[in-house]
Amino acid sequence: MIITWRVYEKPFPDGYKILVDRLWPRGIRKIQIDYWAKDIAPSDELRTWFSHDIEKWDEFLENYRKELSENKKLDEILEIIRDKGKIGDIIFLYAAKEKNFNNAIALKLIIEPLL
Repeated sequence: MIITWRVYEKPFPDGYKILVDRLWPRGIRKIQIDYWAKDIAPSDELRTWFSHDIEKWDEFLENYRKELSENKKLDEILEIIRDKGKIGDIIFLYAAKEKNFNNAIALKLIIEPLL
């Protein structure tokens, strides 16, 4: 199961922890993660355009799905998730304040049907 979790909320749930943001979280020097998937995070242009505007969610999701379909690193992260998911939960860590409309939620929605 994939769980999304805000990196500033501790303790983290048990599982394989993947930071899914392109940028390191502000104000955090060190966190216990297993993998930093910055290469499959939304592009800087898409992230800046979206700016967590809920009205842009559907278009953001569509554009992010397109970016991922062209991303050579997607297969790598899918393999990690399949492999580690056999052992336990996968935790997508993110820094955004918005808990319901963010790149971790989008990534989960896009990736789960591929697993």
